[in-house]
Amino acid sequence: MLHRYPKRVAYIMLALTALVATFPLWGVAVFGSQANFMLEKLTLMLILALFAMSLDLLVGIVGLVSLGHALFFGLGAYTLALASPDFSPASMWWMLPLVIGVSACVGLIVGILVIRTKGIFFIMTTLAFGQMLYYFISTSQFAGGTDGVFIMFRPSLAIGDTTLVDLDNSYSFFYFCLGMLLVGYLFLRWLTRSYFGQVLDGIHDNEHRMQALGYATSGYKLIAFVIAGVMAAIAGMLAAMQYGFANPAQLGWHTSGEVLMMLILGGMGTIFGPILGAFAYEILLFVYEHATTHWPILMGLTIIVAVLVLPRGIAGVMIAPPWQRKRTTVSSNEDETKQASSVSAQPAAQSKGD
Repeated sequence: MLHRYPKRVAYIMLALTALVATFPLWGVAVFGSQANFMLEKLTLMLILALFAMSLDLLVGIVGLVSLGHALFFGLGAYTLALASPDFSPASMWWMLPLVIGVSACVGLIVGILVIRTKGIFFIMTTLAFGQMLYYFISTSQFAGGTDGVFIMFRPSLAIGDTTLVDLDNSYSFFYFCLGMLLVGYLFLRWLTRSYFGQVLDGIHDNEHRMQALGYATSGYKLIAFVIAGVMAAIAGMLAAMQYGFANPAQLGWHTSGEVLMMLILGGMGTIFGPILGAFAYEILLFVYEHATTHWPILMGLTIIVAVLVLPRGIAGVMIAPPWQRKRTTVSSNEDETKQASSVSAQPAAQSKGD
């Protein structure tokens, strides 16, 4: 599963990254007065792309389908909301480690319990844990109940009195989220190509064989579960920073289902596919919501068509375009025909010589 992709994939992703990064330069010319709104939507896409990438580590790389991944997304949001001071901004230097530490501890506890299950049982146990936290937060007064918790100030990123990045500025926050996404992508790319990633790949293909070779597969899966949870929590923290509140809906199974659809739409097991899936899903959602009030029907039909027509997602089209697959199939058929013709001609030639 872990293999090198054609160079065109890197070129396309670099071009798309440059297009997104230069939005402040061309956004106003294209969208006019709607440029600020589109910047917020683009920032949300970056955050959801990080969230989808974290799930790809579980689903695409390890082969563990989770329907409770929103647990960590909401956990990151609520950690920021509950730990932030009321009348001053928190420091990112301690807030980010706090979110990482809390999500890692929760991921370790939950992971020890859910890793013991497989298949549909893993799906249901992750869903159960996610819904447990959802109902706990929804009924807790300290967490604001169903209204959630508002965040008065975004965390500051400064050294002393010197501000490194003004996160209150929408453009600065946009580039901060873009940087976090790139760091997350490079980290997962390195991780999946390391020895640890090769073991995860082997577990995805045949866990019993990896156990027979002497690998403690449960430990590897647990570490992957914790890493995925931490990345999802960071995405949740960024989402709470953008909108200024943490809401129980961020913990619900609907959020887990949406990010799973992003993963399916983009392409599982590719790391870059979830990024494309998050952008494609949000763009389709924006178009359908403005087209009709029955947009869930259109979104559902789109996902069904995508599964049938693009089983490997958008990333699969980039890796192996249909016209290239057709040319490869034709050439392989011609080679098989030539080989069969040469084999069938050998007895005739031998009999003529005799």
